Amino acid sequence: MTPTTGARGTTVRRPAGPSRGARQERRLGLLLCAPAVIVMVAVTAYPIGYAVYLSLQRYDLRFPEQAHWVGLANYGAVLTSTYWWQALGVTVLITAVSVAVELVLGLALALVMHRAVFGRGTVRTAVLVPYGIVTVVAAYSWQYAWTPGTGYLAALLPAGSAPLTEQWPAIGLIILAEVWKTTPFMALLLLAGLALVPEETVRAAMVDGATFGQRLRLVILPLMKPAILVALLFRTLDAFRIFDNIYVLTGGSNGTGSVSILGYDNLFTALNLGIGSAISVLIFVCVALIAVLFVKLFGAAAPGAEPEGR
Repeated sequence: MTPTTGARGTTVRRPAGPSRGARQERRLGLLLCAPAVIVMVAVTAYPIGYAVYLSLQRYDLRFPEQAHWVGLANYGAVLTSTYWWQALGVTVLITAVSVAVELVLGLALALVMHRAVFGRGTVRTAVLVPYGIVTVVAAYSWQYAWTPGTGYLAALLPAGSAPLTEQWPAIGLIILAEVWKTTPFMALLLLAGLALVPEETVRAAMVDGATFGQRLRLVILPLMKPAILVALLFRTLDAFRIFDNIYVLTGGSNGTGSVSILGYDNLFTALNLGIGSAISVLIFVCVALIAVLFVKLFGAAAPGAEPEGR
């Protein structure tokens, strides 16, 4: 802090900026990241720019000669459509529920894998098996399991039940498929954070008489906060773009479609490149907003946040 004297002799302390060492460290970090950033921009800039360009046109691939500039009309059409808001609601619901469940189950699995004394490698391998399966293959296995007449899980339901043809049961099964597939990913990220918790701190809490619940709530979770936020951010961004499970299980019918399914239907089924590109750009904007809000809400502990001045 740098003291300064006001007009009446009052001492005002001005916050000190980052030290020279901190500025040099930040500059070095930017230089190290620059090659990767340049490659990413070179690979993604053109597709994103072209999608924005198409979103500003009325462009039906069946009649390419009739393409013409319409400005923001496609965005207005999407944002005033009930299809967009219904798909967005389904997407947010699936994202919120699946990520919350995955966080709880992933933390439990991480604790088990971290504390396993015998067969630790076997336990970790078994836990990660679902994540190693291709999403489409896993989705088809779930579809087969819940298909009446052939599915082994559908056989457990009352006669005449067809959960994949009803909105809320189908959404529940989509969430189940998501949780089964990606909980190991969450567990893997949390396990890395759990390994950074000092054992001495945990043992000191045990000596002080803290129960397991108290150690978890007051010691382990606070120290794991950065790892938890990274896991939540990655999974939230990934879950918001859900496509495979919905496409295989329901095809987006009966009110189960996500924003990605809506974009796919317009781009590849209706061949409406203008509306489809506008939906794609809006999805990109939503994902970017989620990342920005994450950093703003959780501050320095969130991935990508600026460090405190040193």
